[in-house]
Amino acid sequence: MKQSLILTMTLLSSVWFSSSSQFITKLSAQEPANVDALSAAQLETSRLQQGWIRLFDGQSLVGWETNSQTDWRIVDGAITVSSGEKGLLTTTSQWDNYELELEFQSDTNTNSGVFLRTPRKPTNPAQDCYELNIAPGDNPFPTGSLVGRQRMANDLVLVSKPDQWYSFRARLDHGEVTIWLDGKEILKYTDPQPLKTGHIGLQLNSGRAAFRNIQIRPLGLQSLIPLKDLAQWINTQAGTTKFTVTETGGLRLEGGKGQLESKQAWGDFVLQMRGILDHDHSNSGLFFRCIPSEPLNGYECQLHQGFLENYRSKPADGGLGGIFRRQNARVVLGNVQEPFYLTLVAQGPHLATWVNGVPMADFTDSRKPDPNPRKGLRVEAGPIMLQGHDPETRLTIESLSISPP
Repeated sequence: MKQSLILTMTLLSSVWFSSSSQFITKLSAQEPANVDALSAAQLETSRLQQGWIRLFDGQSLVGWETNSQTDWRIVDGAITVSSGEKGLLTTTSQWDNYELELEFQSDTNTNSGVFLRTPRKPTNPAQDCYELNIAPGDNPFPTGSLVGRQRMANDLVLVSKPDQWYSFRARLDHGEVTIWLDGKEILKYTDPQPLKTGHIGLQLNSGRAAFRNIQIRPLGLQSLIPLKDLAQWINTQAGTTKFTVTETGGLRLEGGKGQLESKQAWGDFVLQMRGILDHDHSNSGLFFRCIPSEPLNGYECQLHQGFLENYRSKPADGGLGGIFRRQNARVVLGNVQEPFYLTLVAQGPHLATWVNGVPMADFTDSRKPDPNPRKGLRVEAGPIMLQGHDPETRLTIESLSISPP
């Protein structure tokens, strides 16, 4: 028997319902998570090394939102929709240059789509987004076309079978948009006026559609680590933390209390890190949008794999990927002495993290603006700081890449 959850969401709230419309719970990144399911959703090492993360964890809509009354639901590990108001289910995070992979399924006459670099409410796909269409062959823009921009070739028109899964791959690199259908390149489009950052959206227009295995890989990040030396970092407040460069160019942190501060500053960005914590008491943090030269005064993405009472659903000190004192990690993934992979997105008041490819925190800072992030919302650019927390801190950062400032 298929297991389904129906989600009705508005701009102000998001509530889970069962197929019988019985109230279950409010959707939140802080609701109890299925530890086994999230552990199973971790990506394989080869994908993590390439920078891939999951936009959909297969069991919840954490990281997604909509502004229409639509029956978005999860059926057998897929986001499914068939009725309600026309509109989009969009990612809470926005993306610029990236590769996107997903599988989709649709009824023969369904008109749906995957919206790229889109606002939450697009008005004209020929101007304000890229709509990767899912539609029958008699549509002016059949499956694989970019609506209002470029039609895919006639000899490649897909006749959709309702019980079959198909795959899309999209690569957006500045003004170049390339589309693959079931592994075959079917469209290459150059936008003379390239769109910039936007959400990814799944559409209900007419008919049933389903989506699964939705993964993204950010492009164009600049490497900060590996490094040759600490010339691009300020270590005047290293304190009792020992910061050294390993033989392979990694950054080693031992002991604390202290900090290492970047000379560059970032406001909105995408960041990816690979690191290893020596033990479950090793406590560190990646601070961002910091006030320069002040002691660790910024938002903190926690680097800590300890958990309480032997439950991975009870992270210690916020947990790996948690936004310290703002939103805990959903669960603690990975093991000490093994590489972990962290992705952090900061866009205005919205902060999101992934650990080993799994959505981990999805937080919007609703406080009043303040230049001091301890007192309110700070969106101003600031340096990154790496923390030595206490004498037990033992962390190796093997790689760290970030959007150009």
